[in-house]
Amino acid sequence: MAKSKQKLRLAIVAADFHEKLTEVMLAAASDEAAQGGALIVSTQRVAGCYEAPLAAERTLRKRKVDALVVLGCIEKGETLHGEVMGHVVQRALVETSLRHDKPVGLGIIGPGATPKQAEARKESTARSAVRAVLRALTTDPAFAAAE
Repeated sequence: MAKSKQKLRLAIVAADFHEKLTEVMLAAASDEAAQGGALIVSTQRVAGCYEAPLAAERTLRKRKVDALVVLGCIEKGETLHGEVMGHVVQRALVETSLRHDKPVGLGIIGPGATPKQAEARKESTARSAVRAVLRALTTDPAFAAAE
């Protein structure tokens, strides 16, 4: 069945390291998916953003998943640990997306975000990640042809 005739099936991987922030991000992502006519078929919680790529890999293997949204926050720390982690996580997510030929919406605030920045961006980041994968699935000829 063509993607345009069925509900798009999204999965979410959410990092719990900043649980209160993530809860708001999950609600915003779910609302945005519903507004876009998509169905959330799976929500998986992981400890932190560093654990997201493995969960993403396993999730995108599933035939019932058309796209993935990853939510979390990598805050500003006293060292460059968060920056390095952010680069590693983002690269792994891109590689997973390419390997499975399914879009991944990056809803990770940071690296280097302050609590004030994270608070201001939590809903918009989650919504943007959902909109990005929905757009890829509905307007990108490569994804539409893959069905």
